Amino acid sequence: MEIFFWAIAAVLALQLLFVLWNLRQLPQLGGTGEGRLWLAGGEWPVADLPPRLSVLIPARNEAERIGACVQAVLAAESSPLLEVLVLDDQSADGTADVAILAAQGDSRLRVLRGADLPDGWLGKSHACQQLAQEACGEWLLFLDADAMLRPGALTAAMDTALRQGKGLITGFPHQQTGSWLERLVVPLMSFTIACHLPIGLVRGSADAKFVAAHGAFLLIHAESYAAIGGHRSFKSKLLDDMEMARAVKRAGLPMTLADVSGQVSMRMYTDAAGVWNGYKKNIFAGTGRQTGLLAALGIFYALIYLLPPAMFIAALLAYAVFSAGMLASMLVPCLLPAAIGWLLAIIIKGVIDHRGRLPVWFALLLPAGIVMLIGIAAASWHAAASGEGYVWKGRRYL
Repeated sequence: MEIFFWAIAAVLALQLLFVLWNLRQLPQLGGTGEGRLWLAGGEWPVADLPPRLSVLIPARNEAERIGACVQAVLAAESSPLLEVLVLDDQSADGTADVAILAAQGDSRLRVLRGADLPDGWLGKSHACQQLAQEACGEWLLFLDADAMLRPGALTAAMDTALRQGKGLITGFPHQQTGSWLERLVVPLMSFTIACHLPIGLVRGSADAKFVAAHGAFLLIHAESYAAIGGHRSFKSKLLDDMEMARAVKRAGLPMTLADVSGQVSMRMYTDAAGVWNGYKKNIFAGTGRQTGLLAALGIFYALIYLLPPAMFIAALLAYAVFSAGMLASMLVPCLLPAAIGWLLAIIIKGVIDHRGRLPVWFALLLPAGIVMLIGIAAASWHAAASGEGYVWKGRRYL
């Protein structure tokens, strides 16, 4: 048994080395200064140019957050070559009125009324498709209503976009958390990417398996968006962001996964119920609805991240209570490798959280977070297997 826990510690040591290397492959937005000049019109008179960048915000019942989002976008860049389109997707809470008031008469904002949802479409994809059809920009930034841009975010994004030329730029915003389940589960999104996806291959490989994307921040060239068929080409898929990334790769277009946490922040969910339902909707779909893969990942995470702390506590108790007994003789030799494995897991999580601008002490929550993640994954699988489906923003999805 002792050898088994030394093997787990060795795996975690290799995982730490991979994470340290992998995070170094994550490029930052900005750096060239071209984005600011481009948004200013360059050498051309601004009056002669159409909008160059369209920020597209789908919003359904987002009255509490859309105002701050719109104000942040308009404040992030003063260029008249920016247009901001908000699509009110049949909200019942006055989302459109809040967005209009937040703009304070800024003519760069337009609020669109969403059409009825056609058969075969999911709500967000349909909203994004409508936004893209109305957009005039050379580049389209799909932005969630709970995302907050910081000053300079758009020029930094355009630095990277202009250097790439076409295709897609995406990234994981800084995640703000409040409730206990947010702190346990939300940081695990970046954790799984850093631990398992070779980030350099997102840009460097044409293989569509090497993709990651976050729907809160998707910057795509308008011609590239048209080339992949827009959201219409994955209109019934729950993970529209990942489907867009895969479509870009399949079309032979470049994409970059960048560190946007310094330019974009968001609070995806505002309570534990939102976390549970949001991740329940996405986790099984994220494995391609492969039951075997979901089960294998759950077992792997339990072995690597839950077994060492469980064994450390059990061995410590056996030593304290049954110091001369058979149980102690079996478990105490596992004390050191289990402690090392637990410590390595904490360090891995701490490194990733620090890079994502999260409190480092969140790393101590890793075992509890893994327990909750496995529980949500099981609920996600059950909802699909039973035909119960998922409910999100008042709509049911299968």
